[in-house]
Amino acid sequence: MPTEESFNNAKMANSFMFWNDCTEPEDLEAMWMEPAVRAEWLNVGEIKGQRVHLSRDPDGQPYLTQTEMKAVADIIVRRHFDTFVDPEMLCALAELESDRRPLIMRYNKKTKETGIGLLQIDAKTVEMLAGYEMLFSTVSTFQEDTRNISSCSSFKSNLYCRGQGYQAYDVKEDPDLIHKPFTNVYYAAAYLKWMSNYQDKPRSEEFIVRTCKGGTKKATHKSTLPYWKRYLSVKESLPSRKSGDGGPTAASGYPPIHSTSPDSSTNLTYWDSRASPEDMENMWNHPAVRKEWTKSGEEKGKVRFSQDSERRPYLSRVELKAVAEIIVSKYFSTKGLRVPTICAVAEIVSMRFVNGVGKHVGILGVDYATASWLHTELGYRAYRVDSADDLTKPFVSMYFGTAYLFWLSAYEGRDRSPQFIVQAIVKGPQNVNLQEAGPAWLKFEQSLSYYEESKRDSGNCIIL
Repeated sequence: MPTEESFNNAKMANSFMFWNDCTEPEDLEAMWMEPAVRAEWLNVGEIKGQRVHLSRDPDGQPYLTQTEMKAVADIIVRRHFDTFVDPEMLCALAELESDRRPLIMRYNKKTKETGIGLLQIDAKTVEMLAGYEMLFSTVSTFQEDTRNISSCSSFKSNLYCRGQGYQAYDVKEDPDLIHKPFTNVYYAAAYLKWMSNYQDKPRSEEFIVRTCKGGTKKATHKSTLPYWKRYLSVKESLPSRKSGDGGPTAASGYPPIHSTSPDSSTNLTYWDSRASPEDMENMWNHPAVRKEWTKSGEEKGKVRFSQDSERRPYLSRVELKAVAEIIVSKYFSTKGLRVPTICAVAEIVSMRFVNGVGKHVGILGVDYATASWLHTELGYRAYRVDSADDLTKPFVSMYFGTAYLFWLSAYEGRDRSPQFIVQAIVKGPQNVNLQEAGPAWLKFEQSLSYYEESKRDSGNCIIL
């Protein structure tokens, strides 16, 4: 049975090593003609006429940089949709739906359909838009929950719908072609255009976006409102919205530490694209954070991450401690976990880098398999974790990392020492050797001093 999220088969994955593997020659030429793309590719050593590498995430899966995603959207809209579709709308939805990963697939248990690629469009929707003859009663849109979307304004259940005739990219003989960036964006744009006049009524951007989440029946339901708010935050943080602000231009998306491009227009990230509106409000309400952000000129809706010399985003110690305090107070207040020690663990495993370091993903270094297990088996569900990229969001990583620390504190039914827990988080609980203090423990002790507001607590026996 298909999983809720997976990548396509090995044959398809292997064929997506280069842009040339998933792009028609004329489309690749159009990409080279885009000034921002050309500059980005040349900066990383790509040569026109040779194969162009796709960027890769920590799991080895291909993804588009924001510069590339914007170029694809711009080219598709310019060729086929004129002013009827907003390219930035496509870019923002691609951030939310796939983090710009063309091979991602999500299976919907209710609709029995699988969302495919950058915009998570499914085969039935493509067939309807292309005009291929088929018999069906409903059309799925992008992702979760039953959609129940009529495929024509005069559509009745169990009748043929002749579709909209979008066939600039032919996928009739091979549905796998939907994974290709230009094909996926083309049909997603066609869908957005179609929805903009759903049932022969002009529709707002909010209606269209919330429909993408929950279908037309939930376009005004409270369940799709958070998605709309996330969309607005992501769209506002796109690089094209931030030019000329005197600071880094944003990138909400996949970690620049793994990007093939050092171009500043794609490598810099905003807090607002990596945290929910509620979490951002909690950060602004934190006195130390508000003071730090105000002093550095940050504004609500576009708070920049700090960057190191290689333009990798990281949390300041004030920010890290605030995230830990918020997560602990909301979800672990009765567990006996101490904020300074959680922060010290973050120093060890990630050096506070938003994307993590090496095999450790995110600020607390918990991997996707562990986070998924904590979510599914142990009931830690305050945050969703649909992919490894979710763990590059500070609050998500902090939440699942803290849950994992708590689980390790009673590993195999025994109360565990701080030394055990620190080694376990770094090397895995099966590889702990308490006879060796090791550099991790020494660094942990040193890091504690950065976050302790006074001398070490004495008296109470508290985890870590």
